[in-house]
Amino acid sequence: MPTPQTPGDRVSAKHMPGGPELATTSASSAAGLASGLIEAEAERRRRQAEAQREVLFADELLPGVGEEQLSLRRGLAAGGSATFLTLTALAAMDELESAALSVLAPDIRDAFGMSNGAIVFISAAAGAFLVLGALPMGWFADRCRRSRVIGWAGVAFSAMVFAGGLAANAFLFFLARFGVGVAKSSTLPVHGSMLADTYPIGVRGRLSALGASAGRITGALSPLAVGGIAALAGGNDGWRWPFLILGLPALAVAMWAFRLPEPARGQHEMRSVLGEVVKDVQPMPISVEAAFARLMRVRTLKTVIMAFAALGFSLFTGGVLTNLWLEDHYGMSSFGRGVVGSVSGVAVLAVLPFVGPRYDRLYRRDPSRALALLGYLILPVAVLTPIQWFMPNAAAFAAVGIPSLILMSASFAMVGPVTQSVVPYRLRGLGSALSAIYIFFVGATGGALIAALIISAYDPRVAVLALGIPATAVGGFLIVRSSSFIKNDLSLVVQELREELEERDRQLEDPENIPVLQVRNIDFSYGHVQVLFDVGFEVRRGETLALLGTNGAGKSTILKAICGLGTPSRGVVRLNGRTITYVSPEQRGRYGVHLLPGGKGVFPGMTVQENLEMAAFRMRRDPEHRDRRFAYVLDLFPDLKDRRSQLAGSLSGGQQQMLALSMVLIHEPEVLLIDELSLGLAPVVVQHLLAIIERLKTDGLTIVIVEQSLNIALALADRAVFLEKGQVRFTGPARELAERDDLARAVFLGREGG
Repeated sequence: MPTPQTPGDRVSAKHMPGGPELATTSASSAAGLASGLIEAEAERRRRQAEAQREVLFADELLPGVGEEQLSLRRGLAAGGSATFLTLTALAAMDELESAALSVLAPDIRDAFGMSNGAIVFISAAAGAFLVLGALPMGWFADRCRRSRVIGWAGVAFSAMVFAGGLAANAFLFFLARFGVGVAKSSTLPVHGSMLADTYPIGVRGRLSALGASAGRITGALSPLAVGGIAALAGGNDGWRWPFLILGLPALAVAMWAFRLPEPARGQHEMRSVLGEVVKDVQPMPISVEAAFARLMRVRTLKTVIMAFAALGFSLFTGGVLTNLWLEDHYGMSSFGRGVVGSVSGVAVLAVLPFVGPRYDRLYRRDPSRALALLGYLILPVAVLTPIQWFMPNAAAFAAVGIPSLILMSASFAMVGPVTQSVVPYRLRGLGSALSAIYIFFVGATGGALIAALIISAYDPRVAVLALGIPATAVGGFLIVRSSSFIKNDLSLVVQELREELEERDRQLEDPENIPVLQVRNIDFSYGHVQVLFDVGFEVRRGETLALLGTNGAGKSTILKAICGLGTPSRGVVRLNGRTITYVSPEQRGRYGVHLLPGGKGVFPGMTVQENLEMAAFRMRRDPEHRDRRFAYVLDLFPDLKDRRSQLAGSLSGGQQQMLALSMVLIHEPEVLLIDELSLGLAPVVVQHLLAIIERLKTDGLTIVIVEQSLNIALALADRAVFLEKGQVRFTGPARELAERDDLARAVFLGREGG
């Protein structure tokens, strides 16, 4: 029923200030504004959808898809079997160490007088320790000779395992576990990158399954061997001997790893897509922040690692909780638990050889089906888990647990091939490190903490049911969902490789005319909002380029992408022909790319001299050079020379802009990026700044300037790029832009002229 109104509540249009005409106009303006916003958002979404569709290639053009079947023997021969055997042996050592800890967890708990929650946490928290090493290991994998990284990590692993066997108390054992986790962190980032670059795409599934099978052979035998050694040694210290013995073969394999050859990065994707290998002879250093920002835009990778992070909540604590339940609920000895672990490992071993070939066949036909297979393997575990943990005896408990273990192990064995296929080859190490952070830190450590709290209050069964069922259901669903993204992400790989080949050929044909700055195929997003679409342009040495366009067109965002303050979701930035897309902002500054930001570019609470000294901080060890640069900029801006002791915040707007420009010019930039030089400044100040820019142009400095004033841009620029709604509408001589009435009008007055 409508709410009654009093006379005071009823206000007609004729009683409003301005009369009915103003009311009608206001309503019309509001409706027009709302309509405009809706249309703009619809247009943005349409362009974003089109940009995503544009990178889709036919299946047969994707790397590794549609190729003839390659036998495992030929695949191993292509890269040499030594690398695979060495890395498999090191991974088997990891498996042996993990199995030893799982089987002997009750004995270690009793030896040190710990609670169930404490031993579960120490056992699974190696995942957190692994994360501490994952980032530097991934960074080294993308920059250094990987065989050396693998060798030194293996030596550290051997030493830490041996130290665990000698630990005198729980704290020292915890420290040894810390060392083991950091040393094992090379397995995903470095081993995965090495295998992907050594062996062809068509055998990666089988190699991963074969490696997992070798690990399972070790895992199947190690519980029996570990339990037998501990039982044979006897006493409270019998658990120490398996750790002491394991350290010796691990050291021998690590020493052999130093001799492994280094493969060309991305060679198999290049051969599949391009038919040849394009070598980057002078790779630029990679920023972890930029790499992670780019990797999180790879939707397949992002979804898969979130899925396995969810699975990690139950996967990594499952072994310890199972053994605790077998002893506490069924009264099973360490030898009996070893037998159960060995039988389960043998069952997994019997299935894994079939998973790898199946994955490779599906991937050759349809990558999305290959990825979906992994999700469908996981989903049944959510049903099997509660059935297993309500079995009446140990034999039934172990029997029902075998199918779950098989399905989870088969799916987990394919994580490497999936992630390595969609990650840009320059970022393979950090891509695997990102996976490790989610899987082992979020999954393993998060699961360990929650499981420890639950079993302290209840028992292992409650912990497994509370974590296992939702974790497997969510993980399986996410992997199935990720299968809809993989073709698009593989298309991005194809596009980047083709662009790289084109640029290589162009540089070989005309090495004397390589642009100082190249922006190619750039897409950029803030969160889920894409603001740049396939933006590209070049800047020649000594040229001044003006970036023009309507408000919100993406001009300042382009400068951020060039100087490293933002990482594009697609595309490449080059400096003198070398890729700097993943180089940190400070490193780009060392290479000569400097930005004069719009607005406030000084420290207002510091004096002019202190601002200059702060800008020249990198030159502090060369005071003579620093003083020469001070003299140069003060000669350019004599107004600042007599104000060196004045606070920057008390300067006029023009003087502050001069100081900000001085702080940039101190570094002798090769490419100067200027964002809104004339914003808010008086005409006389602008004229003085224009004279300075003209002098810099005469000195041969390359300049990219974002400017709202068309007159100023035309006075400075040799060429202009006009942006509208994140897309390039015009590239050419600046004078030609002035002749385009539609674009010039948009610069002055906005798209609609008002």
